Amino acid sequence: MAYGKEEVMAYHKGGKVAVKLPKSLKTKDDLCLAYTPGVAHAVKSIAADTDASYECTAKSNLVAVVSDGTAILGLGDLGAAASIPVMEGKAVLFKSFGDVDAWPVPLNCCRQGGANVGKTDPKRVIEMVKAIAPQYGGVNLEDIASPACFEIEDTLDKELDIPVFHDDQWGTAVISLSGVMNYAKLAGRELSSLKVVMNGAGAAGIRICEMLKAAGVKNVIMCDTKGTIRVGRTDLNAFKAKHAVETQALTLQEALVGADVFVGVSAANVLTGEDVKKMGEFPAIFAMANPDPEIAPAEVAKALEGRKYVMVTGRSDYPNQINNVLGFPYLFRGALDVRATTINMEMKVAAANALANLAQQSVPEDIKAIYPDEKLEFGTSYIIPKPFDKRLFVEVSYAVAAAAVETGVARLKVDLVEYRKDLEKRNESRFS
Repeated sequence: MAYGKEEVMAYHKGGKVAVKLPKSLKTKDDLCLAYTPGVAHAVKSIAADTDASYECTAKSNLVAVVSDGTAILGLGDLGAAASIPVMEGKAVLFKSFGDVDAWPVPLNCCRQGGANVGKTDPKRVIEMVKAIAPQYGGVNLEDIASPACFEIEDTLDKELDIPVFHDDQWGTAVISLSGVMNYAKLAGRELSSLKVVMNGAGAAGIRICEMLKAAGVKNVIMCDTKGTIRVGRTDLNAFKAKHAVETQALTLQEALVGADVFVGVSAANVLTGEDVKKMGEFPAIFAMANPDPEIAPAEVAKALEGRKYVMVTGRSDYPNQINNVLGFPYLFRGALDVRATTINMEMKVAAANALANLAQQSVPEDIKAIYPDEKLEFGTSYIIPKPFDKRLFVEVSYAVAAAAVETGVARLKVDLVEYRKDLEKRNESRFS
């Protein structure tokens, strides 16, 4: 469905976020409690123990959505101010799906050469985020160009004691892994036996590759605009070089011969029907370029007529959509609830497992009603849950929190049985 400029601008008029006060301020006593003189007790408590900020400020449920505007959606480098509608939208999704309070933090002074000149200055972004960190329980990095985004996230993750998560890198990776897990289940295969070919070696591509390997995939060939990322190439940056493999295939088309899975985070129309015909007997095509995928679903259907296959895109108008809203609200929900110091690989893989498991369950009637034209039953056309499935709040958040506890990055002592019950109650209250 196309949305006209007038309709979109009317929706965005006045912005999409605002402050809603959770405490009453109607009397003289309320004023004294909220501000001076009462607030001094909270100040002194934090001065004596900074962890008190989790108890007497909004920190425990507040995430900063940070961007310098260098890679806004598919629109490119348009600057920090232009990133605000996207960051506001991200905050809306955080609250609507994960009940996480979030606030846009556009950074306009983090370029090499000045406010809107040149590329991202990673050190400036790192300095700015560390400076604002005391207010927030977590940081969601967004729309920051590669390769600067890698250094920024890795450094902040090491130097801050709160979760730092670049959704452009990891969000797509978590959801994609869940889809590959369910493809393997349908194929009756172990992840370790799959041949995966990837096209696109930017932020999302690198992290998808890392997550696939962390989950057990052993045979991954990545491609960029110059062909396969292979041993012997001298033009690879450090992030690509980590994933260089020994292969005789020089091009994407050569690498695809006999492949089980294609994962695309690249550009429109880089594949043809003839290319997918050369894949394995039961192929999976994850064509996630937006708005136009690496190959159109109709072309895949024509090329593979009579064959069993899985088709995945990043679009909401086709089955099996890779949508990051299936991940980041619940990754932060679980991490915040146990006061995790990071969102580690085990937590990300746990989220992917939870998503995969949920897609294998019977779908509630209210979700089916939202998608009347789709058969929501585990199979080739349904390997990934739908964003409006209310069970995500419990299942994914719980899996993330449990993984945080099990890997020792949770600072709170949590009874996981009671935590799950609490999530279920909170979920019910959200829709009552």
